[in-house]
Amino acid sequence: MSAPALVALAHGSRDPRSAATITALTDRVRALRPDLRIEPAFLELSDPAVPAVIDGLVADGHDEVVVVPLLLSRAYHAKVDVPSVVAAMQNRHPLMRIGAAPHLGTEPSFLDVLDQRLRAALSTARVRELDALVLAGAGTSDPVANAGVARIARAWGARHRLPAAAAFASASPPSTGEAVRQFRADGRRHIAVGSFFLAPGFLPDRAAELALEAGAVAVSEPLGVDDEIARTVLSRYAVGAVELVPLPA
Repeated sequence: MSAPALVALAHGSRDPRSAATITALTDRVRALRPDLRIEPAFLELSDPAVPAVIDGLVADGHDEVVVVPLLLSRAYHAKVDVPSVVAAMQNRHPLMRIGAAPHLGTEPSFLDVLDQRLRAALSTARVRELDALVLAGAGTSDPVANAGVARIARAWGARHRLPAAAAFASASPPSTGEAVRQFRADGRRHIAVGSFFLAPGFLPDRAAELALEAGAVAVSEPLGVDDEIARTVLSRYAVGAVELVPLPA
């Protein structure tokens, strides 16, 4: 019996860099597990859409699929959109078993990736000194999801023995500009911003713009394509694949 196919499900964006990054990340996952059928898909705004991907898998004879949400927080998209699209696809293909894996969330190794991206930004900006960090996330009206980003920010700051604050690109204060200005009001002048987004797009661009306008010395690129993230995708897939195994009567 073949293993379930893996559908790496991202939100999607009008910015073509986003889909290109997700496709490249999916390629990296595929390189780690060439025995699996692995396809990218998007909830909206980018192609391929989920129905087209699932229809293609059915046409190729697959009867089990694990959907791995490429989402860093358990906000609306993870709690509502993903279950809805999985349910819709299950109704569309009742003979196929479709399961949703846990979303990516945050692993300690993601901070390693964040550090790599920030070191590159600091090198480009010729910055050698820091006295504060801001972690920029997407933001949501869900306070629990925002609190999760705040916890990550504190862990990142503790790692580097620097004060750190979370900031958000939408839906919730503070913005990156506000967070940078607050640190500057406290007398700190060398403030760097880590971009806690998976792929480029409007929100990370806006977060970077506001941070630099407020006086940040550097802003990292989004996490992007990395083996650590690819391995996490496969880890989430493994959980979802186990849940597809029928229990004995």
